[in-house]
Amino acid sequence: MDLGIHFADFTLPGGNTALGDIVSRSAVTADEAGFKWFTFMDHWFQMEQRATAQDPMLDGYVSLGFVAGQTKQIQLGLLVTGVTYRHPGLLAKTVTTLDVLSGGRAFLGIGAAWYEREHRALGVPFPPLSERFERLEEAIQIALQMWSPDDGPYSGKHYQLAETICNPQPVSSPHPRILIGGSGERKTLRLVARYADACNLFGTSADEVTHKLDVLRRHCETEGRDYDAIQKTILPQIDAFTDPDGFVAAMEQYAALGISQAQVVPSTPDPVGYIERLAETVLPRLKELG
Repeated sequence: MDLGIHFADFTLPGGNTALGDIVSRSAVTADEAGFKWFTFMDHWFQMEQRATAQDPMLDGYVSLGFVAGQTKQIQLGLLVTGVTYRHPGLLAKTVTTLDVLSGGRAFLGIGAAWYEREHRALGVPFPPLSERFERLEEAIQIALQMWSPDDGPYSGKHYQLAETICNPQPVSSPHPRILIGGSGERKTLRLVARYADACNLFGTSADEVTHKLDVLRRHCETEGRDYDAIQKTILPQIDAFTDPDGFVAAMEQYAALGISQAQVVPSTPDPVGYIERLAETVLPRLKELG
């Protein structure tokens, strides 16, 4: 089982002037230690579930570009881009640029978006949920077309592109992997079955994840998709730093379900120290699972 770092807290010692150094050292430490992914959130405001909207939040793709030039192996992406945040043609171009400059280490993490406050605050349209899911499917279709030999028009219900030129093409073959985030059973997991190379679920309990995977399996049967071809990842709810033994025991349960990777959020004011400790106490034990 693999482990990734999800960097989500920017309220750190030293304030804004120290953020660049901390983010850089965190990514390099994770890369050298053998963590699989380094991800950021895609928000303009900090989530109110974690802190306040006034707490620091960096732009996700700028942050990924910043660490791409300082790392060598670790995979890079957002967990996850809200479909409302960027026009899909521009999003595909952004992910392509990250993939090319990182040597094929980018993936597209995407979801239907949910944080209404930041949309309203910054004047970004926030359509109803049903429309956001329609836009999500079209955005994925646009990305796949831009990552193909077809550079002709795209005509959807919400997006119309006269041309889908994307040059240079991604380094990743056949294209950057697509991860869809979320656990919604009727729409999200159906889109995972139809389009995604990976999914990301909330690791609330083994029983809940078992149920979600059963739903995904049924959608794969309906879509004619190989269930085993989709990578299953989770955001665990147990803290690996304070309870490494409990964390490994929980991950053993998830690995038995087919979960191949967990993304953990540094839970201390010292993310570099957090990553170093997990590299010593957790990472080697997880490699034996699955």
